[in-house]
Amino acid sequence: MRLGIHLPQYGRAASPEAIAQIAMRAEEIGLADVWVSDHLVYPADQGYPASYLFDPLLTLGWAAAATERIGLGTSVMVVPQYHPLHLANSLASLDQLSGGRLTVGAGVGWSEAEFSALGQDFHTRGARMDEALEIMRLVWRESPASHQGNHYQFEDIKVLPQPAHPIPIWVGGSSHPGYDRAAAVGDGYQGLSKPPEEMGRIVSNIRAQLAESRPEAEFTFSYRTGWDPQGMDPAQIREERDRYAEAGVDHVVSAPWRTDAEAWVRSMEMLVDVVEPELVTP
Repeated sequence: MRLGIHLPQYGRAASPEAIAQIAMRAEEIGLADVWVSDHLVYPADQGYPASYLFDPLLTLGWAAAATERIGLGTSVMVVPQYHPLHLANSLASLDQLSGGRLTVGAGVGWSEAEFSALGQDFHTRGARMDEALEIMRLVWRESPASHQGNHYQFEDIKVLPQPAHPIPIWVGGSSHPGYDRAAAVGDGYQGLSKPPEEMGRIVSNIRAQLAESRPEAEFTFSYRTGWDPQGMDPAQIREERDRYAEAGVDHVVSAPWRTDAEAWVRSMEMLVDVVEPELVTP
């Protein structure tokens, strides 16, 4: 199992210094990747997530500049809240600037209030997500590119630079449309808040669809959790690791809820000893 760590992008621990510190230490100890979340706006009565959150792609750019090898990921970009050409350019630019280290976790979003604040239709977000993923991959491989869809149309558009490598897209979601989308067009699935038994059913469902439609596809099953040895029994973390591995999960993103950088580093270092993940060597 590979292990990634969420950067201190949010809340009281968040700062430019903390983000760089955790990214560099994660690379030193051999973690697979560092991750960020995405929320553009925060309705005052929503309560979740933390309302203090650095922009995800600027945060990853900052982390990339402080490191050399470690992977970079989003968990997850709320793709329908962005124009796909804008997002395609930002993601490709980050991939080029980082030397081809980016993985995009992509989801439709869950907060209707956030979409309303942005003047967007919450109920078409799935269809716009599908079209946006198609557009991003189109402009990442063709230049110029044209597209005529239900939500976006353009002719002979160049979106440069193109990525440094084929950017993997791990589709997130907690509903059957999300699972189907992952199987149809994803390079992986990013799960959240699912017990091992349910995650196992999701993995089996997606694998069955892949066997029928894309048997040759390389596919990652990732799970995001809050493993934190400073606040959890290590034995519980080990048990969950084993149960998620049995369910078919091969990558985990852990997001500690520490309030300062030193505690974040300590949690990350302890987690490596507890989980014993597959580490990346220089």
